[in-house]
Amino acid sequence: MLAGIQSKSIVRRTFGKLALTLFAAATAFAAPVQAQAEDITVWSWRQEDKAAYAKLIAAFRKHHPDINVKFEAFEAANYNTVLSTALAGGTGPDVVQVRAYGTLGVGKPDYLVPLDTTMVPEFANFPASAIAAETMRADGKLYAVPLASQTMLIIYNKELFEKAGVKPPNTWDELVGVSKTLKEKGINPFGNGTATAWQNETIVGALLSSQIGAQFEQDVLAGKADFTDARFVGALTKLNEIKDYFAPNFSGVDYAASQQLFAAGRAAMFAGGSFEIANFLRQNPKLQLGLFPSPVAKAGDPRLVALYYDGGYAINAASKKREAALKFLRFVGTPEFGTMFSNELQNISPIKGVAFENPLLKEVATLNQSAMSYIMLVNFRYQEPTGSVLLQSGVQKMLAGKATPAEIGAEITKGIATYYAPFKK
Repeated sequence: MLAGIQSKSIVRRTFGKLALTLFAAATAFAAPVQAQAEDITVWSWRQEDKAAYAKLIAAFRKHHPDINVKFEAFEAANYNTVLSTALAGGTGPDVVQVRAYGTLGVGKPDYLVPLDTTMVPEFANFPASAIAAETMRADGKLYAVPLASQTMLIIYNKELFEKAGVKPPNTWDELVGVSKTLKEKGINPFGNGTATAWQNETIVGALLSSQIGAQFEQDVLAGKADFTDARFVGALTKLNEIKDYFAPNFSGVDYAASQQLFAAGRAAMFAGGSFEIANFLRQNPKLQLGLFPSPVAKAGDPRLVALYYDGGYAINAASKKREAALKFLRFVGTPEFGTMFSNELQNISPIKGVAFENPLLKEVATLNQSAMSYIMLVNFRYQEPTGSVLLQSGVQKMLAGKATPAEIGAEITKGIATYYAPFKK
C-alpha cells in the first residue's frame, strides 16, 4: 500500500517537473528577441559634408533605429577611380553617390539597381527634369534619387555696388555700363579669371544663358540647329565685350585666385554657380551678397539662369542589404531630408516643399523657375570629346584672341558630330 502511494507521488513530481520545464521553454520561445541592427555603407565624394551627414543620418535613424549608416567620403578627384574599381570587382558600398547625366559616373547600368515609383514613391517629390538627370542614357532606366541642383548666375557684393552708386543690371548694355563705372571708381568689376578651364563654361552659363535662350537648346536637341547658329555665336561674341572687366590679367588667374579676389571684397561680381554662396560666406562672413540672372539683349526678353542637377544616391547591385539601402534612398527623397540638406549644407535640394532658412537660397530657388539647362553638362557630357571640354577650350582661345566666336561654334559642332547623329550632315 505504502509502495503504491510512493509510486504515485514520484509520478506526480516527475510530471510536475516536466510541466515546469515545458512552460519555461515555451516562455523563452515566446519572449521577444531584439533584432540586431543592420549596417550599411554610403560612399560620397563630399569630404566637406561629413559633419552635416552625421546629423542627416541621425534623423534617418529616428525613423529606422534598426539600421546603422556609415558615411565614407573620398577625395573628389579620386572618387570616380575608387568607385569604378570597387564596382568592377563586385564590392563597394551599399549606397553609391553617383553623378548626374550620361553614365552617372559609373560606366555600366549593370552596377546599379534600377528604381521606379513603386520602389521609391518619393520620386513624386521631384520635378521631371531632376528624374531625367538620374536616368542612364544607355538604357533609359532610372537609377538614383536626385540630391542637389546648381544654378549658374551672377553673385554680387552689395556694399561695393552701393559704394559705386550702381544697381544690378537687367540688360547686357546695362551690365557693360555697370562694369565701366565700377572700374572707373577703382573697383574690379569681376573676380573671374579664365586659367582654370571649367570656369569658362560657368562664365558662359552665368553670363549668356538669357541670350542663348531656351529655344536654342530645344532646337539643338530636336536637330534643328547646331552651335554655328547665330544665337549661340552671337552670345559668345558678347564675352569679348566684357572680358576687359574680368580680373586683371585674367588669362593667368585660376579658380582659387578668382574666388579669393571676390571673397576678400576686391571684386564686385562673380559669374559662377550657386555652390559658391556657402564658400564665399565661409571665407568672409561679413560679405553682403546679392544675386541676379544673366542679362538680356533687350528689355522684356526672358531672363534665365542655367540649371543642372548635381548627383544622386543609388543602390549598388552587389549589395546584400538592398532592403535597408532602399529605406535610406526613400528618406533621401523626403522634404525632411531636403530641408535639412539645404540648411545644413547651404545647397539647393530639388525636393518640393523644402523650407530654406537662407534668403539667398530661397532667391536661387525662385530664379530656378525661369531656367534653361546648363547645356553642355546636361546634354553633351556623355562621350568624348564632351561638349564641356570643347566649349571650355574654345572660350579660352577666343578670349585670348586666338579664335573667333564663329570658329568656336564650328569646332564644337564638329566635335559633337562624332557621336551626335543630328550633327552628322
